Amino acid sequence: MSLRAKIILYLVIIHLVWAGMAVFVFFDNRVWLLVVELFFAVSIVLGVLLVRAFFVPLQLIQTGAELMNERDFTCTFIETGQAEMDELIRVYNHMIEALREERLKLTEQHYFLQELINASPAGIIVLDYDGKITDLNPSAERLMMQTRQEAAGKRLRDLGNSIAALLDSLPLDESKVLSLHGNRRVRCQKSEFFDRGFPRNFILLEELTEELRLSEKRAYEKLIRMMSHEVNNSVAAISSLLESCTNYAGQIEAADREDFVNALTVARQRAQHLNGFMRRFADVVRLPLPDRRPCNLVSLLEDLVSLIQPELAKRQICLSWDIGRRPSPVSMDKNQMEQVFLNVLKNAIEAIGVNGTVTIRVGGEPQAPVVSVEDSGAGITPEVHQNLFTPFFTTKAEGQGIGLTLIQEILTQHGFQFALENEAGKGARFSIWMR
Repeated sequence: MSLRAKIILYLVIIHLVWAGMAVFVFFDNRVWLLVVELFFAVSIVLGVLLVRAFFVPLQLIQTGAELMNERDFTCTFIETGQAEMDELIRVYNHMIEALREERLKLTEQHYFLQELINASPAGIIVLDYDGKITDLNPSAERLMMQTRQEAAGKRLRDLGNSIAALLDSLPLDESKVLSLHGNRRVRCQKSEFFDRGFPRNFILLEELTEELRLSEKRAYEKLIRMMSHEVNNSVAAISSLLESCTNYAGQIEAADREDFVNALTVARQRAQHLNGFMRRFADVVRLPLPDRRPCNLVSLLEDLVSLIQPELAKRQICLSWDIGRRPSPVSMDKNQMEQVFLNVLKNAIEAIGVNGTVTIRVGGEPQAPVVSVEDSGAGITPEVHQNLFTPFFTTKAEGQGIGLTLIQEILTQHGFQFALENEAGKGARFSIWMR
């Protein structure tokens, strides 16, 4: 039973008792009995009205509490003309208006923050109280190669990503530059924020690859142009002088003539070799923009395999194919991509040496294929892995380091992502995402 019902019941009982006593006292005087009974009737009506008036503020408070519990901050009350009630209504309306404005402000700030995070070129990974991923912005999806839906609810170490385990063990408020997918450099920092009074972590990923690549490219382009200019001028002059010197061979004594001619021939060959050496470096600098046209990816790979088949047979290397759904024609510069795949296949063959297997895999979606070239060689050491795609870095005794540099330039101009990494329990794997 409610408090109002109890008070009204109390008033009714009291008035009935007094009415009964009045009947007993004024039974013989009907006029006074009527007056007293009328008085009691008016009294109980007034009492009920007062009780109702007393409980109106309580009803107002209850209704306001229900609206707040339902998070409805749009309803306000109209003043009634009663001083006490109107004061309570004004306080409530002021409080609701303040809550509505605060809620609107928080909603707008949350929307702005979410848009800022989504538009940020830096990757942002948000973790919950247990260290599980709750959100990735588009930049983080691109860097981690995981969609928000795929990563949600997982711990970093469970993503199966080469950088994920390093991010999971990253100390709080410490910044590190990590290698991602072979050629990419990412500065990572784990920080903390508070949500409902409890700490949560987020990780900031800032890619430095493009800045470093452009800086390195500007530096080596300037150096190569300067060296190429000087070498070409010098070689041209030396070759001309050597050519002129051969005209004097007839004036040399017969006993020394052969040595003279051989010396000039060797000098000319070395000059030509130096010229070709510099030309290969200059080709990286003069690489034209890709002339993109639809190309059958599998046919291109099959043609290249036919070119290297004699080398495979000579080294007793088996080549295997793993092709899923055949991809649609890919928009690319066929000549440049032939250079890329040919270099990748040659590197795989050299990594094996003799007696091994090279596997070409073509997977992914037909509109966005992924090509992987895997070898059964010794793999990539951690020291070499850190220097991969550094301009002109090589582990070969007579190498120039042009191969990977050229591959990087071509794929970057095409907008294709790529990675050179160790394959678990096997050799190395070069992957290209043609998206």
